Amino acid sequence: MGIMEIVLPVAVCFIVTAIAGKLLIPALVKLKAGQSIKEIGPSWHMTKQGTPTMGGLMFIIGIGLTIVVLGWQRMMAGSFVHLYVYLFALVFGAIGYIDDYQKVKLYIPFWNTHIVLPWIVYLVFAAFVIVGTVNAVNITDGLDGLSSSVTVPVGLFFLVMAVIWPGFEQLGLFSGALVGGLLGFLLYNHYPAKVFMGDTGSLFLGGAVAALAFAYDMPLVLILVGIVYICETLSDIIQVGYFKLTHGKRIFKMAPLHHHFEMCGWKETKVVAVFTAVSVIGCVIAYLAVCQRFGF
Repeated sequence: MGIMEIVLPVAVCFIVTAIAGKLLIPALVKLKAGQSIKEIGPSWHMTKQGTPTMGGLMFIIGIGLTIVVLGWQRMMAGSFVHLYVYLFALVFGAIGYIDDYQKVKLYIPFWNTHIVLPWIVYLVFAAFVIVGTVNAVNITDGLDGLSSSVTVPVGLFFLVMAVIWPGFEQLGLFSGALVGGLLGFLLYNHYPAKVFMGDTGSLFLGGAVAALAFAYDMPLVLILVGIVYICETLSDIIQVGYFKLTHGKRIFKMAPLHHHFEMCGWKETKVVAVFTAVSVIGCVIAYLAVCQRFGF
């Protein structure tokens, strides 16, 4: 990929998403599409009551327009990979590159090898990963700018994969648009948020991240790039399980994990900054885990 192919989708989607935000937020306010804050959350979160939700539409629109416009020439040549990823993210469909109907190869990071699975086992595994990723990203969306900030490094990771792996330019286009869309959305979603992405946005992001991992044929890399999502989800599972086993005791002050740190006295901005840094570290480790695949 050339430098313009890297920068252009990020810039275009950032601009489109930012403009969409200017138009969408007032419309959401008029529609009274306000966020309902759960009473079980931190008490100070009640001030967020009424903040428009469904703001994820702005980066979904931005990404869609960007990949169609910038990918038009390749689509005319009969190549639609970036659209497949986009549609997968929209409908959370099952995706996978199956060598044949009997077996598939699953890439193992660090070991730079593959394991062969029966196709039915692969489909069950894919369904588990897809649903888990979508749900995990949704759980992470609990603080102003958290889910979007944490996902930016993930999008950059997949963009870098397209740069160093010939033949994946369209996935680079989608990844770049994803990064630009999230940065544009953060103009309105950073603390204090003017709009929330809602389930519309968070489920789309989960689908997008899972789709990219499968499109690159390395779903196991989600363990590294999605380390924050995993920790958030595990904190919820551990909290509920321990609560039931001990009849009322808790490991965390509040779950999911971002609320625990809030209850420990961390400001929202600090939680977002630290979790984003962890996401960056996970993505760097993921790069080191797969770089041998490209001869590095």
